[in-house]
Amino acid sequence: MTTVAPPRSAEEPMRSAWAPAAPVDLARTLGVIGRGPGDPTFARSGGVFWRASRTPAGPATLAVRQAPDGRVLAAAWGPGREHALAHAPDLCGRRDDPRGFDASRHPLVREAHRRLAGLRLARTDDVPAAFAQAVMEQKVTVAQAFGAWRRIVTRHGERAPGPTPRALFAPPSDDAWRAIPSWSWHRAGLEPPQARTLVRAAARWGAVRRAVAAAGAPDPLVSLPGVGPWTAAETRIRALGDPDAVSVGDYHLAHHVGYALTGSRTDDDGMLALLEPWRGQRQRVIRLLGAAGPREPRRGPKLAPEDHRER
Repeated sequence: MTTVAPPRSAEEPMRSAWAPAAPVDLARTLGVIGRGPGDPTFARSGGVFWRASRTPAGPATLAVRQAPDGRVLAAAWGPGREHALAHAPDLCGRRDDPRGFDASRHPLVREAHRRLAGLRLARTDDVPAAFAQAVMEQKVTVAQAFGAWRRIVTRHGERAPGPTPRALFAPPSDDAWRAIPSWSWHRAGLEPPQARTLVRAAARWGAVRRAVAAAGAPDPLVSLPGVGPWTAAETRIRALGDPDAVSVGDYHLAHHVGYALTGSRTDDDGMLALLEPWRGQRQRVIRLLGAAGPREPRRGPKLAPEDHRER
């Protein structure tokens, strides 16, 4: 990666360019990061992907786009711009290595791997944000979860620097997460169990980070109160780009995997059996099936979310 000389003004961006060793499809790699079209930390404008983040040096805004020659061009603003630039290649899949992945075990996986050769597993390295997103998405509808994330970040985060296409916000700092009052969790639409899990985690972010960094079976994250296999896997997928994480307990995932690989629904045990030949790379298979696999027809109306907040 090449980085230009730092700008003279704090309001000006730092810029860099990264030449991937293999093709990278930015849209498929980064498209899964955003939590809905109103995500206050992520936006896409034309061919540019914008991400507001919290770095050790403070908030930063990163903008990345792909040059015609395949290079990833990045610009960053704010106190954390140098950190954001240094991390940009990892966000775009630099540390994801699909070598050794045997796609030939199933014709659908083989064809998806061939057509989507540029799909990489992104990693944000932002454990608190990844964990908070996963907890907010426990056992609720997508609209409820994305709405809660949007409200918490815009109320307790920090306005992102730079010429963003719309107002973006860096997630709260560790201290800001701890300072969120109980009424704010409720007003954001979180259920009490979710709020309690996040309050406990915010009091010990160091322990959460250590659990995410550790490896083992069962996942060390599930030792934390309010955290099960689904939340642990989702946190690892977002923060670390874990190529093997499987979100057991997901309302739809087992059905999608079973239908894509066999033409029939299955449960979690059946999904794990189907994915076993790819152990070590199971998340990659899931991503490929999600991007290219057949979709099971809907069997009924969507769940109507309940809103218990005071008006």
